[in-house]
Amino acid sequence: MTQLIYYAELTWLEVADLPRDCPMVLPLGDGYAWNKVSEALSNPTKMVIFPTFPYGWRGSLLYLPENVLTGILLNLLQSVRDDGFTQIFVLTPSGLDLKLGCTQIVQRINQPLSDYFSLNDLEKVVLIPIGHTEQHGYHLPLSTDTEIINAIAQGVIINLPEKSISLPVMPYGVSTHRDSFAGTLNAGGRAFEDFTLSILDALVQKGFTRFYLMSGHGGNCSFLVNVVKYAGERYPNIFCATSYLYLNTPEGIKALETHRQSAIGGMGHACELETSLMLCLRPELVHMEKVVDETEFISTPSYYMDWIEGGSLVANPPWTDDTQTGAYGAGSLGTREKGQIWLESAIREKINQVHEIEEQYQRRLPRKIRAGKYHK
Repeated sequence: MTQLIYYAELTWLEVADLPRDCPMVLPLGDGYAWNKVSEALSNPTKMVIFPTFPYGWRGSLLYLPENVLTGILLNLLQSVRDDGFTQIFVLTPSGLDLKLGCTQIVQRINQPLSDYFSLNDLEKVVLIPIGHTEQHGYHLPLSTDTEIINAIAQGVIINLPEKSISLPVMPYGVSTHRDSFAGTLNAGGRAFEDFTLSILDALVQKGFTRFYLMSGHGGNCSFLVNVVKYAGERYPNIFCATSYLYLNTPEGIKALETHRQSAIGGMGHACELETSLMLCLRPELVHMEKVVDETEFISTPSYYMDWIEGGSLVANPPWTDDTQTGAYGAGSLGTREKGQIWLESAIREKINQVHEIEEQYQRRLPRKIRAGKYHK
């Protein structure tokens, strides 16, 4: 029987130890029979499964231009090749021919998505949570950013169902440092922008007008700012916003400062904060016995590392300048109790921001109508 290995649940050290000829499968959508996939690959001893790519093709939740979907998938597959893996497959529903330069496994599945959106949803703020699949030191899984932002988004729609709806979390983003440590994927900045803007195109065509691009991964944020700018120019009648990660408002910062034990430099990546959140959300994937604290970021007054990045300088030096394990911060100080506090604070923060997005849209609408600039 084939052992299924879920890529996103591994640490980067575990990815580094995988045999380079181990079959690796990237599924588009859910609902596949993995025993049939295994048979198609001649029943290998082990098979690695990447996080599900949730939408983007005809028959999925959102249909995007094929070149946009292909662009982001090609970059992700190249990341895997760059790490030396040789047996890479894309698993798709029938009827797709994406020309991705690798073997495509086709399986017929039922995807009952026709009722995902309703007319009542058109007046809601659409949350678009985007995580990533990247290294998080020796002790946290590659899924860390995806798990956290998905939990925050779900917390918002549970508490604010009348005003918000969420797309499935996107587990792939941008890592310009991807070759520093094994396992990190990279959607590519321009491909990521094109893909995300196409998401907004598809949703606007359905009639949605309020959007919140929510990122759990810092590497996505500058590209999402660009998407917001493009969207605002393309669709003057919508309101689309993003923000830098979470716990960055005055209330969120206060929650961090009240409960953190680390000094500046202790919260950055695979740190006190992310470790605490993962101990709250997925403790079975956290290896506290492997934590290595790294807080010796090369700091100057205008450039230093902490959760709210400091200083007026923006730079992107190699990660290996500052970390040997892939961590920035004091992960050893993470606790489940702090994680619960910070998760609840992050959800409250995002609920407040959803209200703000709704207020911004509603207060701008009469001005557009009076000026004769509003057209459905």
